[in-house]
Formats: sequence, C-alpha cells, structure tokens
Amino acid sequence: MDWEDRKPQSDEARSAFAPPSGVAAAFEDESHTTSEFAIPEGLAPPEPPSAEPGGSAFNAPRTYRAPAFTPPTGIPVVKLTKEVPWQDRMRTMLRMPVADRPVAEPVQRTEDDGGPAVPRVLDLTLRIGELLLAGGEGAEDVEAAMLAVCRSYGLDRCEPNVTFTLLSMSYQPSLVDDPITASRTVRRRATDYTRLAAVYRLVDDISDDEIEVSLEEAYRRLAEIRRNRHPYPGWVLTGAAGLLAGAASVLVGGDALVFVAAALGAMLGDRLAWLCAGRGLPEFYQFTVAAMPPAAIGIALTLASVDVKSSAVVTGGLFALLPGRALVAGVQDGLTGFYITAAARLLEVMYFYVGIVTGVLLALYFGVELGAELDPDATVSSSQQPVWGIVASMLLALAFAVLLQQERSTVLMVTLNGGVAWSVYGAMHYAGELSPVASTAVAAGVVGLFGQLLSRYRFASALPYTTAAIGPLLPGSATYFGLLSIAQNNLDAGLVSLSKAAALAMAIAIGVNLGSEISRLFMRLPGVSTEGRRAAKRTRGF
Repeated sequence: MDWEDRKPQSDEARSAFAPPSGVAAAFEDESHTTSEFAIPEGLAPPEPPSAEPGGSAFNAPRTYRAPAFTPPTGIPVVKLTKEVPWQDRMRTMLRMPVADRPVAEPVQRTEDDGGPAVPRVLDLTLRIGELLLAGGEGAEDVEAAMLAVCRSYGLDRCEPNVTFTLLSMSYQPSLVDDPITASRTVRRRATDYTRLAAVYRLVDDISDDEIEVSLEEAYRRLAEIRRNRHPYPGWVLTGAAGLLAGAASVLVGGDALVFVAAALGAMLGDRLAWLCAGRGLPEFYQFTVAAMPPAAIGIALTLASVDVKSSAVVTGGLFALLPGRALVAGVQDGLTGFYITAAARLLEVMYFYVGIVTGVLLALYFGVELGAELDPDATVSSSQQPVWGIVASMLLALAFAVLLQQERSTVLMVTLNGGVAWSVYGAMHYAGELSPVASTAVAAGVVGLFGQLLSRYRFASALPYTTAAIGPLLPGSATYFGLLSIAQNNLDAGLVSLSKAAALAMAIAIGVNLGSEISRLFMRLPGVSTEGRRAAKRTRGF
C-alpha cells in the first residue's frame, strides 16, 4: 500500500454514512428503499406452532387484521325493528355515531344486482328532500327521509345535511375511498300538504321490504307528484281565507256583521296578495298589502259610526296572515339541534311580521288622522257561549286546512283537533283562570300529541294534523292592540302587547314540539334495549 492510500482523508472527502473500510455494505443496491417501521432482518417473530391455536405473544394481535376494531367494552347492538315507522328508525340512526350504525340492508333491487347506481340514488334522494323542505317539513324529518332512501337502495355510510336553502348528501363507499357528495338548492317554497303527503308515501314504499320500487319507478312517481295540480282552485282558497277571518272574529266576540266585514277584508287582501305575487313582488310586500284591507274596513266601520267591534274585524283579518306554520317549524328545528335552519326560519317569520305590522300601521295611522276613535285599552272577549266558540274554532281550523292544500281525508281530523285545542284553552284560561301563555302551551301540546299519534297511525307527516289545528290559538288580538298603541304614540303599551304576542307564539311552537316528543314515549321505538331511546347529546354549553 502506498502513501496516498494510507494518509488520512478530510471530512469533506469522507461521508458520515459511508461504511468503514473492510465492512461490507448492508445493501449492494443504493437505490433500494426501506421503511423505518420495518422489522430488521433476522428479528422476525417465529411462526406460532400448531399447539398454540390462540396465537403467540410475538404475533400481531388479531384485531389488526380484523375489518373493524371493537372496543373492550363492546358496541351496543341496535335492533331496528320493522314494526315501527321508518321515521323513527331513521331518527334513531341519525342520533347515533356513524361508527355505531348497523350496516344497511338493501330492500330495493339495484341495477343488474351489481351494486347501487350511486349518482342516481343521490340525485333521487336530494329531489325528495327538496320537496319536503320546500313544503315546510322540519330539518330532522327531511334528513330522516333522505337517509331512509339511501339505505333502502344499499348505500351505507351516508351523511345528509339540511339547511334552510341547501341540501347535501355525502356517501363514502369504504374507509379508504373518496367520498361522493351531491347538493341541491331550494329556491322556491310552496305550501301544499297534499304533495307533502304523497312524498311521504313514496318514501314509505321505498323503505318497505315488501314493496319493490325501482329507481325508474321512483323517478316516475316523483315526476307525477311535481306535476299534480293543487287540490283546491284559487277561488276556493280565497273563500277559505274569508271563512278563516270570519270565524276568528266570532272567536274573539264578534257578531254576524263583524263576521261578514272580516271575511270581506280577508278576501280582498288575499286577492291583492295574489296580484302582487303575479307581478313578482317578494312575500314581504304581499303580507304588507294583504294586511291593509281588514284594518281599513274596521276603521271605515268606526268612522261610519256603525255599532260593531272594529277590533274584532281587524283581529280576524290578522288571523289569516300570521305565519304559524313557519314559526312552529323554526322552533322545532332549534329544539332538535338545527340552529342554522332554525335561525333562518325565525328570521323569515320576523320579516313576515314586519310586513304585517307595516300594513296594519299604515291603515291605523290614516284612521287615527281621520278621527277614528279606536280604543287600545279595549279587550276582545271570547264568545259568551262556549258552543259557539268551539264551532268557530273548528271552522277556523277547517279553513286553515284548505289554505294549506291538505288532502280531503285529513281535513276532518284536523278540524276536530282544532276544536279540542280551543276547548282545552277555554277550560284552562276562562274556567280555570290560568294565564293565557300557560293555557296556550298546554293546548298546543295536546295538538302536537294528537297530531303525532295520528301521523304515526297513517305513516305520514305530522304537519297536516298540527299546523291547521293551532290556528285558533294564534295571537291575533295581542298583535292588533300592540300595533294600535304604537300608532297612537303609546310605545310602552304597544311593546308590552307585542311581547305578549311573541310569548304566545313561542308557547304554541314549544307546546306542539313537546306534545310530539311526549307521544314518542308511548310508542315502541328502535334503539338499544339497555339505554332506551337515544337523543341528541348536548354539552350544556361547554
């Protein structure tokens, strides 16, 4: 060896990772890659002998090779019985973590039995959810229907998401595949409970394992539901608005002349609202225009020195405009945890109320300027004969059901439910001398209880059985006297009366939701037998 080979090398010429001279390299190929998690060669665990069927301490646990990990405490078994309605089964699914949900059992055939047509199933699901949300259904019920459709066609690991104007559906084929997400926007809302009931029947048939509904058949039925005409023509709806206002005026102590005046004002306001809608004006201006004729007729009768209760005329006209349907749906979404949708619905209700306030205040302001003697301290009283009050409340619920485009088969039941609501309210408030807020809440709870039981009996939505029945409980008189006080520059009294109206409205909404929840306590529901019914988990604000 010469001197050049024996002299030391500098740090720049020698690599810290180069093997020392005389030691063989671990790998001849420098391009070979390895993993820091790989077991070094020669340290591999021995194969377990046949005498140890349970495995060895050197073996990787069997859990690592299992398709899913089971915690030591185990996962509660959820038994989804077929005897309960699909709404309750899907609500149980929504209120549990995704990992705890049982695997979907397809009840409908897929294309060539080769797996579900994912894009078409998601599109069908979104279209069904759009009709339900546009018809005023609650967000949780819309999500339950969407989940039922997807699981019926075999799509597992689906997550629906519903807001006030946007619906989305996400499906992940497996834990390692990319999710597929589709969305749809709700741009137009129309109150038609006949269409809502038809959509519920479609979802019920899709969820039934004894009825075969292919994707093509589901699309055909959905197209027919969209094309179906409303069950009542326009002139019937206008007459129903007049009947509702007249019945409401009798409910607060009006006579036959008040009935006719309130009916004429409501029908004139309805026609003006239809005219504004045909011109493309937003609903805010439609409510403003519709609120002016009843107030104007009441003021005209006062100026003409006609011996009538003008307050009953105005109050009857307001009953046909108060957005009780949107209020109940908004509060229900808030109580079930859909806060964004609830905030949007309540904001819509506020805009409607502002429109009504604007229209009535304009009429009252001109009436006061013209010298109309309107007494804000006067009180409207119920009919002296309870029988007339019950009859008027039933007529009001009947007219409200027609305005909501309900099926004829449900009109009788909701009419009776409205009479029961007013009977409970009258017995508690007038006979029992309880506060109107508490009486309203209990009466609304009875409406929600009966409505939920009737809907579960017919496997349909609860809205057709509850929305029209709360019509006699709406705070029309408190709203009118609050606006009258504001028009006469008595702001304090006006705000007090409007606050009472808001409290009554909230009592109606909360009572209906509470009655619906109480009804589920008496029904057989799916879920874990040891834990009972699962509800939405809360953190008490932290």
